[in-house]
Amino acid sequence: MRSPFHALVFMALTVGTAAVASPPEQSLRPVVRPSADAAVVTHVATGDPTGSQRPVTRPAVFTGQAPEPRQVSAGNTEFRNWINGFRSRAQRAGIRSDVLDRAFQGVSYNSDVIRRDRNQSEFTKTIWDYLDSAASETRVANGRDALRKHRRKLDAIERKYGVEKEVVVAVWGLESAYGTYRGDTPIIEALATLAHDGRRGAFFEQQLIAALKILQNGDVTPDGMTGSWAGAMGHTQFIPTSYLAYAVDFTGDGKRDIWSEDPTDALASTAAYLARSGWRKGMPWGVEVQVPRDFDYSLANRKTLKMPSDWARLGVTGMDGRPVRDYGSAALLLPAGANGAAFLIFKNFNAIERYNSADAYVIGVGHLSDRIAGGNKLKGKWPRGDRALTFSERQELQRRLTRAGFDTRKIDGKIGPLTIDAVRRYQRSVGMAPDGYASLALLKKLR
Repeated sequence: MRSPFHALVFMALTVGTAAVASPPEQSLRPVVRPSADAAVVTHVATGDPTGSQRPVTRPAVFTGQAPEPRQVSAGNTEFRNWINGFRSRAQRAGIRSDVLDRAFQGVSYNSDVIRRDRNQSEFTKTIWDYLDSAASETRVANGRDALRKHRRKLDAIERKYGVEKEVVVAVWGLESAYGTYRGDTPIIEALATLAHDGRRGAFFEQQLIAALKILQNGDVTPDGMTGSWAGAMGHTQFIPTSYLAYAVDFTGDGKRDIWSEDPTDALASTAAYLARSGWRKGMPWGVEVQVPRDFDYSLANRKTLKMPSDWARLGVTGMDGRPVRDYGSAALLLPAGANGAAFLIFKNFNAIERYNSADAYVIGVGHLSDRIAGGNKLKGKWPRGDRALTFSERQELQRRLTRAGFDTRKIDGKIGPLTIDAVRRYQRSVGMAPDGYASLALLKKLR
């Protein structure tokens, strides 16, 4: 289980229930690693009022034009027949008949959910644009307000789970803008519609059964179980399977309530998730560093781990020119290549990555948490003159690399490890810095 908003669809918060000094921002809820280049692929038209900006890789199963959703009424016979068939499967999974009766009372085929699923128009956003919003002055200020308002409960959560409160608040800030944008779509209806639709039916049926188990446990009522159109729930946007695995009752009222105005259980559940993902208190997620001009960029990969003191002997130092403290072994991450900001990333990077595997999201949470704690803005420069590659351009890049003898293995538009390796090999062959950055300039050179 990789993320509260799992491997296909992952969704998205203001400051608690109080008014804030500055206007609330939309949620920034990335989905699956956008790739090691600077492009953050974003699904829009998600249908929630936040204009979610969760980075996502395009699902491999969907690379063409989506069919139009079926136009159906609330009394759609096919949907009712599907529910009748699903009941037996749910009962075999341990769901009681009375729970099914309550859960499906008034549920109808929600064509708006299918429209939102079908019309996730893709556009691309650079990582620096994403981070500008993720750690904007407004989001930082609202995060500090949230920390002050909920400090007592956050201190208690930190003591129990060993996850710094600023990190928990930062996740809250990116997932639902501190509780403002939790979603109001009925979860059972949305998941049943998506499971019936069939495009990702098995995944959504798994989530639907998990949601029914939550209802059967008494944590929430069907009316209270609301969230995003794709099934993410509460202040920190857990999907049902992740809720069952990680949610906790921190208030002691007998319910793991991530939906109410009180965010305590949601924040504690997030800390519990990170703790079980290997979070180490006192270790940073990452540290911004500077890299010498003559650096061997082939070392900038997730498999090359060195102590910061060893990186310093190669010229990789903190932004103050001094070696980074030896918190533990670290990899060098260049999310925008040799011409962008650089980070030494530690094991806590991996823990946030379990929550959501987009590099942009992990850096966003980490940097926002640092800013909430009083840290500085990032100092490294970004190649702001660049634009992100579109999906079709990423496919073209893979095709041209493969034709040039640098096989990417797949033409799927996803810049993963195989494509990055092919980019590095091509860069070396033409005398470029082998940083693996899949840029527009690289594509033009291939052309």
